[in-house]
Amino acid sequence: MTQVQSILAGNMPEDIEKGGSNVIGEEDFKFIARIDIPDHRARDAVVRENPMQLAKTFVNLLNLISKDQTIQYLLTLLDDLLQDDKSRVDLFKQYAASRNESVWVHFLNLLNRPMGFIMNMTSRIIAKMACWSRELMAGSDLQFYLTWLKDQLRAPGNEYIQSVARCLQMMLRIDDYRKAFVHLDGISTVVSVLSGRVNFQIQYQLSFCLWVLTFNADIAEKLHKFGVIPILADILTDAQKEKVSRIILAVFRYVTEVHSGRLEWSPVHRSEKFWRENAHRLNDKNYELLKMLIHLLETTKDPLVLSVASFDLGEYVRHYSRGKHVLELLGGKTIVMSLLAHEDPNVRYEALLAVQKLMVHNWEYLGRQLEKEQVKKGTPLPIKAS
Repeated sequence: MTQVQSILAGNMPEDIEKGGSNVIGEEDFKFIARIDIPDHRARDAVVRENPMQLAKTFVNLLNLISKDQTIQYLLTLLDDLLQDDKSRVDLFKQYAASRNESVWVHFLNLLNRPMGFIMNMTSRIIAKMACWSRELMAGSDLQFYLTWLKDQLRAPGNEYIQSVARCLQMMLRIDDYRKAFVHLDGISTVVSVLSGRVNFQIQYQLSFCLWVLTFNADIAEKLHKFGVIPILADILTDAQKEKVSRIILAVFRYVTEVHSGRLEWSPVHRSEKFWRENAHRLNDKNYELLKMLIHLLETTKDPLVLSVASFDLGEYVRHYSRGKHVLELLGGKTIVMSLLAHEDPNVRYEALLAVQKLMVHNWEYLGRQLEKEQVKKGTPLPIKAS
């Protein structure tokens, strides 16, 4: 049983249960007693009777009580209530507005508590409120929270790093928060953590963060400046979990690079594993990426882009069984062959290799067909030199 499950399954803290209305006020005591039940339907019915009381009671108690055990209980219960119904986050915004105060003041201070569980349960609640509310977090409150997340990612031996990363995953789905995070040099922090020794779950979560950052085109164009690609390529090489490989390949770099039209010799191009597992992905969306590569060969004057694109087409043909046929249909073969006469020696070299792969692929196919025919006819296969 996790600590969260243990708290939810346990009894109400003594200082609330025994002190009752003498400590926290009759209205808040009655409300908290009625919603501290395992039956979520019955609990929902209580909240629907007086929705604003939910925000009022929790704000009152979090400001009134200082005992760690009770704060843990209140935050865990609140997180569970918000998870049940996302719209409840707006109750806290409405209550704060009625008091002419910021909703964040009641939670951001708790991020400074010395107990890890309290800090990280608070962070979960803040992320939910920031992402699920109709009104976004902004200004110094947003800067404070994102800076806290950055610092927690870097904190040595942080046992709650997965929870921190999960909050960041939520936040970076929203473009305003992406921009603020980048402004705070957040990408450097993510890359720094990924470059260290972290487990596969953190690799996945932080790679996911990089992936959602690429949804903003301006940010995507800047990512290469932070050394993202070499780090992801190293992780990809050693990745033991499919979901880690999948999210890295979804991010990076190939799609972003091709879409930008600025190809370079990043490690992913030379990765045998990448091409073996992903050559067929160039066929997605009606050969979108493949057509982009061919278009680059037709339009760009940059020798580096021409060299890399030629190499990529050669690898596509080598690792995808129908690659030669598809490339011919799209006119790619003719364009690659025309580069054999290019003035730049590197372009000529990569074009030559690509053409060789086109031809070798054809020879290998014919060789396999010949072997099949010989087996069918009972003709002995030639002895191959060892």
